[in-house]
Amino acid sequence: MGLLDRLGGGAPRVAFLGLDGVPASLVAQHPDVFSNLTAIADAGSTGIIDSVTPPDELACWPALTTGRNPGRTGVYGLQDRETGTYETYVPMGGDVQTDRVWDYVAAADRNATVLNVPVTAPPQQDVQRMVSGFLSPSVDQAAHPPAVAEYLDGIGYRLQTNAKLGHRDDKSDFLANAHETLDARYEAFDHFVDANDWALFCGVFTATDHVNHFLYRDYLTDGEYKEEFLEFYEKLDRYVGALHDSLPDDVALVVASDHGFTGLDYEVSVNAWLQREGWLDYESDDPETLADISDDTRAYSFSPGRFYLNLDGREPRGNVPESEYHTVRDELATAIREFTGPDGTPVVDRVVEKEAAFDGAHDDMAPDLVAIPNDGFDLKAGFRNGRDVFETGHRTGMHTFDDALLVTDEPGLRTDAASLYDLTPTMLDLLDIDYDTSGFDGKTLL
Repeated sequence: MGLLDRLGGGAPRVAFLGLDGVPASLVAQHPDVFSNLTAIADAGSTGIIDSVTPPDELACWPALTTGRNPGRTGVYGLQDRETGTYETYVPMGGDVQTDRVWDYVAAADRNATVLNVPVTAPPQQDVQRMVSGFLSPSVDQAAHPPAVAEYLDGIGYRLQTNAKLGHRDDKSDFLANAHETLDARYEAFDHFVDANDWALFCGVFTATDHVNHFLYRDYLTDGEYKEEFLEFYEKLDRYVGALHDSLPDDVALVVASDHGFTGLDYEVSVNAWLQREGWLDYESDDPETLADISDDTRAYSFSPGRFYLNLDGREPRGNVPESEYHTVRDELATAIREFTGPDGTPVVDRVVEKEAAFDGAHDDMAPDLVAIPNDGFDLKAGFRNGRDVFETGHRTGMHTFDDALLVTDEPGLRTDAASLYDLTPTMLDLLDIDYDTSGFDGKTLL
């Protein structure tokens, strides 16, 4: 049913399902596994969308749910830096510095149910109901109102899969845990969809990201767990289909992922590389945090691939004069582009300058450069001496900037050159909620 049809029956509604880290190519290559998503796409619209720079979970979800770049949201990744200090912090929901799609719904005196969206902890008290996602300490502390926590406890709901189980060679316990997490997530989503008392339903399946991190190489190489990998996704697709079938006719379904995925060959310790190349050093033999860098440091990095100059006047012990900012940044960008892996393969696909990716009231927190790696090289940070530049571990999948997924039962959407920033204005249009188009970095896909 199209938007005009739904408008004829009253205020339209939207159900958004987030599939964390599910690549569009995976769905396209396996229509038998994703039979429901394929059918929805065939009847509606589908496309490949770009993620954000950098494609870090904690930057992606605020961008997707606000329609704004990190310079406006104030969230750049799992670790962000306090302006003017070497103090760092993990961003939480309160660190998102702009309205999210459900805030517009609430401001229109309509109800929003928001379940397990990353970077929402602690849960907002000004929406109908919310279960905050990643980094919430417990279901009780994640859920608003309290009756939601009581229900979730009763069904064995989990906020996350147990990623530590993925570090074992035997993935059986990890897969069992991922399935249990997925099953309870679907049960909760189905329960609150059936309540049918919301204008916006927003729920995110996050077990997909963990399964990809630990099993994607098996999928790509016909490895030991390829069959189990596809079985997990067949169940996810079945759940998406069941939720779609239960939606009333006045509800538009939007399904999207926050980034793509590919195989991982090496985790790259970027700060170890900066140290090796003479850009970074430490005050002590046993550094632990950013505050331990020495006065001689010219650059440091946060995951994934965010590079900061140690700039005089911005960092407390800045080594790079402001007058040399562009010269030194260009020198660093050249070094990053020339950075090669153990077999001589370029580590980085492209280097993005700050002003090309970030704009807003909080771009003073932005990295000076962001490196988008080539497939197989996952750019990591951490501040520790004696670390190898190239390491391998139990994770065999990594995020990508491109290849994020968009599927909707709304026919005729413009999906060419779409990005995460387009989803919030699109949902607001589907909800028939007015907004200032100049306030977004994206634009409606209608």
